[in-house]
Amino acid sequence: MARFNRILLKLSGESLMGKQSYGIDPERLADYARQIKEIHEMGIQIGIVIGGGNIFRGLTGSQKGFDRVKGDQMGMCATVINSLALSSALGAIGVKTKVLTAIRMEPIGEFYSKWKAIEALENGYVCIFSAGTGSPYFTTDTGSSLRGIEIEADVMLKGTRVDGVYTADPEKDPQAEKFTKITYKEVLQRGLKVMDLTAICMCQDNHLPIYVFNMDVVGNLKKVLDGEEIGTLVY
Repeated sequence: MARFNRILLKLSGESLMGKQSYGIDPERLADYARQIKEIHEMGIQIGIVIGGGNIFRGLTGSQKGFDRVKGDQMGMCATVINSLALSSALGAIGVKTKVLTAIRMEPIGEFYSKWKAIEALENGYVCIFSAGTGSPYFTTDTGSSLRGIEIEADVMLKGTRVDGVYTADPEKDPQAEKFTKITYKEVLQRGLKVMDLTAICMCQDNHLPIYVFNMDVVGNLKKVLDGEEIGTLVY
């Protein structure tokens, strides 16, 4: 039996690139959809936030001369594209979804509200939350924390390309050690790149644990929810 009834899954936009250098890898997208379906069939209620870095990242754009607000708005649109892609992939394998947007985009997606999202989750839909918080200067990490808190999720699972949080970059330092559990205070003290610190602070203040794991390994999502020690718990 899974440890959690309702989860918020945060996926980076870059993870959707797979082996490509840009855009969406159909094989990676299909694999993610299969993993999500697997846990959906366990009766787990699933909310998802996807970044947009595989298409456009607002902060990077501002460093290249884009107006920061417009750049962040472009990034929000990128998350909508990714959300629609995942919704389509899930629909193709029989999973009901709703795309909820932080800014009005009907008929592309429904305008987000907490109560609409919770009702959909309880009715068996996978809810995909797009367009971040709807405001510039906030990351999709912060958006995922906000949505996780609002929908009263039991945990936020951050699926990345590494299997947790390390003392150093494991690809560059073979001596790097992985944390099983780490506190918010330790993250600050060590300067570790876990996720946006505002997002971590929000989760801690609202008692929402964060689990960082490798989503790119087939079946890892189910293993996390089955209670196996994979990744790092941030609390």
